[in-house]
This record gives sequence, structure tokens and C-alpha cells, in this order.
Amino acid sequence: MIYKQAQIEKYLKKPDEAVKCWIVYGSNDGLVNEYVKKFIMSVCTDIYDPFQVAYLDCEDVLSDPGKLIGEFNSQSLMGGRRVVVVKDADNNLAKHLKTLFDNSKSDTLVVVYSMSLTKKSSLVKLGEDDASFGIIACYEDRDEDIYATVKSLFLQNGMTIANDAMQLLCARLSNDRKSNLGEIDKLITYMGSKKNVTAEDVGQIISDTSSSNTDDVCFFAAGGMKEKTMQAFQKLIGEGTDPTVIIRSLVYHFNRLLTCVAFIENGDSTDKAVARLTPRVIFFRENSFKRQLSLWSKDKMFSVLELLYKCERDTRRNNMPAEELVSYTLMQIASAAAATAARFSQRF
Repeated sequence: MIYKQAQIEKYLKKPDEAVKCWIVYGSNDGLVNEYVKKFIMSVCTDIYDPFQVAYLDCEDVLSDPGKLIGEFNSQSLMGGRRVVVVKDADNNLAKHLKTLFDNSKSDTLVVVYSMSLTKKSSLVKLGEDDASFGIIACYEDRDEDIYATVKSLFLQNGMTIANDAMQLLCARLSNDRKSNLGEIDKLITYMGSKKNVTAEDVGQIISDTSSSNTDDVCFFAAGGMKEKTMQAFQKLIGEGTDPTVIIRSLVYHFNRLLTCVAFIENGDSTDKAVARLTPRVIFFRENSFKRQLSLWSKDKMFSVLELLYKCERDTRRNNMPAEELVSYTLMQIASAAAATAARFSQRF
């Protein structure tokens, strides 16, 4: 069965022996490796213990299925459960797993992982409706995932981080868990005996490894940052993102701004209105989001939404390339925000 985050955490606190096999897959190899390690440690604290943990290549299993059967049915010389880890799994492993569990009462946990599998892979499909399988998809970290990872690692190391430092750090990290863990570890090593991380520390050690996502474009455009808007847009296009996806993300973003306006009109403060949004605005983007509420009046937000709807319609009807239509629309929005911000700065 497919597991969600809360279910995974519950399992890790109290492993259920009814789950005989975890299948971990997805393009985020850092997150895949992290989960594999956690599942091994749910059985054995030492992931390199040769008596309790066996590592196999899928290719070797397919050439000699007896290797998997033998390891699965072996008993630890030291007592306790064992773990068999199969890396680089492919769909050909499915029939061997099914046979393995049908003909054995072993309590050994099998952990299978691969970065090449997808949700349509037959190996993944095998376990979707079977309670003896746990299925976890690992894709690029979202903003909230990046924040949670940073916060968790600093807590584990007995360290604190200033708000401005947290914002800078999260903005510079990428969507790949493995890369982020390396960058954070580098920062922790740099800190030495110092326990409070400052923005200066982050600036000294962490380079900007962030990859573009549609949130970047939304926040840059709505915040009036024209150059950054176009840089993030071109990066997304270069990564193969459909231009209409960016437009739809902006529609969602401005609708969230309008929702906050409605809360404020009903008596909420700006802080309370933003806090009521579901899902929450990620921590390190809150200040930018609140600033946008001051830049855009309700009427202008509606005008932007009309512009976005027209742009999406034109990408389907017009012979002009969608990329150019979306680029022009983004520049209109960013320019309008920049002009309002300039008027504010002259006034105060």
C-alpha cells in the first residue's frame, strides 16, 4: 500500500512486522537513500552489520534468484530480525518478490529501491493494494520539505538558526535532498563550537544551489523583481516546464492573495490572514507574501487574473509561441508590481 508521511513516521516509531517489503522509488536520490537508511535502522541500528543486513544488486538477483531466497530465509547468528536491501530494482524483480513472500514465513524485512521506477512500474503496482508492501515515492523536495529538513538537522545537532539566516539558507538550497544534506553538513562543520547560525555564516559557506520552481516565478513576478522573474522563467523553460503550468501557478498564487484580502476585510490582521491559508505559506516566503498584499489592491489582483486567463487562452489559440506569450505576461505583472513598489519608496 502507498504510505503517506504520517504513516511512515508511525511505522518508524513502532515497526509493523506485517510489512514485509518496502519499495522506495523516485528521482530524488537523496530522499530515497534517506528512507532506505531509516527502514534498515528500524530493524538494526548498525546499517553495516554483516550479520543482520545483506546488500544485493538487482542484476545479481535476476541472474540467480537463489541469492535473494537464501538471504531472506537466513537467520542472524546474533539473533533478531534481518534486513535484505536490493538496489537498482527493476520490474523484473516483481515476480521474484511475489514468490518469495508466498512461500516463506521469515520475518526478514526486504527494502527495495530504485531511482528509475515510476508509479506505473509493475513492481510498484505489485504492492499498491497489498498490505505486506509499503510504497513510497520520492520526488523533488518542496519548500516545506526543505524547511523541515533544515530545522530537523539543526535540532539534532543542538543548534539554533536566526530567522534571516533560515530564510537565506532555504532560498539557497536545491530540491534535491542529497545535495542539501551535504550543504547543511558543510555549514555545521564550519560552525564548530558555535551553536547559533547567522545569515553571515550562511552567506560565507552556502552557495546558491537552488533549482527553479514555479513558486520562484510567482513570488518574483508578484513582488516586482523583473530580472529575477525572467531568470527563473528561462530556467524553468530550459528544464522542460510547460509555459501554461507557470500561468496556472500564478493564477493559484493570486487567488491565495485574494483569499487573504477577504480575511483582512473581515477583520483579520495581515499576519492572521496569512496564517489562515491552507496550505500555509512556507516560512521563508512569508515576508515576501505579506509585502505583496501591500503592493496589490483587490481590483488590481482581479485585473491580473483576467490577464492570466487571457494568456492561457491565447496559448491555445494563437499562432504565437506559448513561451513568448507567457514571458510577456510575466513582464507585465512584474513591471506593475515594481512601479507600485517605486511609488511606495518615494512616499516614505
